[in-house]
Amino acid sequence: MTANDSLADSQSAKRFRTLFLSDLHLGTRGLQAELLLDFLKHHDADTIYLVGDIVDGWRLKGGWYWPQAHNDVVQKLLRKARKGARVVYVPGNHDEFARDYTGMEFGGVEVADTDIHETADGKKMLVIHGDQFDIVVRHARWLAFLGDWAYEAALFANTWANRVRRLFGVDYWSFSAWAKLKVKNAVNFIGDFEQTLAAEAARRGVDGVVCGHIHHATIRHIEGMLYVNTGDFVESCTAIAEHPDGRFEILYWRKTAKEQAAAEAAAAQQPPALPQARAAA
Repeated sequence: MTANDSLADSQSAKRFRTLFLSDLHLGTRGLQAELLLDFLKHHDADTIYLVGDIVDGWRLKGGWYWPQAHNDVVQKLLRKARKGARVVYVPGNHDEFARDYTGMEFGGVEVADTDIHETADGKKMLVIHGDQFDIVVRHARWLAFLGDWAYEAALFANTWANRVRRLFGVDYWSFSAWAKLKVKNAVNFIGDFEQTLAAEAARRGVDGVVCGHIHHATIRHIEGMLYVNTGDFVESCTAIAEHPDGRFEILYWRKTAKEQAAAEAAAAQQPPALPQARAAA
């Protein structure tokens, strides 16, 4: 990328007070790298939190996979740090190796086990990946690894299905995300996880929590605590933005900016619907 390209990116980017990204899973075929790169091109922030599972060490141990697009993601994040953004990396279970470097800084990126983020309107938010409160990850790692392999197989099939969908101009859709919300045990797990993280925020005396881990983006209040989950860039292609007034918003990026503009232009060219005739009295 040339200096002029970088300048153009910064001028076209929408700026927020804070951006929260998690569960990118660099090093796997599941990462929607093209969409993530486009998202980073069109979004900037004063502070960027990387809330765990940024690099998938579990998958890389089983076989090296690191295409140029994944390297481009790392370079884009480092470039944002060089341009003045505060970048904080809070590792998760898939990149737990990075927890050995807590308190250190690399290329302008701070590594922290957890962090307390204060919003523009004074709320204190615990920033944590969340795997510490996943019973399967903590006490049955073999089962977590087994589930990870099955999940990867589902994502592989999902990736190819969505390539076909995009060829026909059909929106991105995640079978695995849909299935999680249809399977009772998965829904119960998500609910338990959210309750546990909200309780941890209360125990620490803060106003809420921002986490990742379960690939399910949401913003809601639980027993007086603000619970915010970033989602992921594997299934749902989401991030969390904090606006200048402290308000949180889920950002969905399932199409590139170019694809979004083309869809909006096509919709604008559609003739207005004719009013339906009223039924005779």
